[in-house]
Amino acid sequence: MTLEERINASQTHVFKTVFPNTTNHYDTLFGGEAMRMMDEVAFIAATRFSRQLMVTVSSDKIDFKKPIPAGTFVELIARVSHIGNTSMNVSVEIYIEQMYAEGRDLAVHGNFTLVAIDENKKPVKIIK
Repeated sequence: MTLEERINASQTHVFKTVFPNTTNHYDTLFGGEAMRMMDEVAFIAATRFSRQLMVTVSSDKIDFKKPIPAGTFVELIARVSHIGNTSMNVSVEIYIEQMYAEGRDLAVHGNFTLVAIDENKKPVKIIK
């Protein structure tokens, strides 16, 4: 499999419903909850690409473009955007979909850096 085919095969889509227990007093998704979901989907994409133990070491420039109301669906899309020696960057987007109407909007975008580790939690080379 080529590198581009592996990147495409590891792209990850996760759908969630925004329930009231994940919202703030404005009835929109907590920012921290959005970041938790983004980190999870970034981890899944990185692991699917490398098939190695991966840990998040940083998140960078998370832009909250639109509030995400309770009672909507969200789609999280994670894609490997750069592969280094022991680390990789994963770009994550969250799209809002109304339950009972057509259309979708980009709500949040961010980048996560994950590192491959061994059983002793030491960085190891990412197998390309």
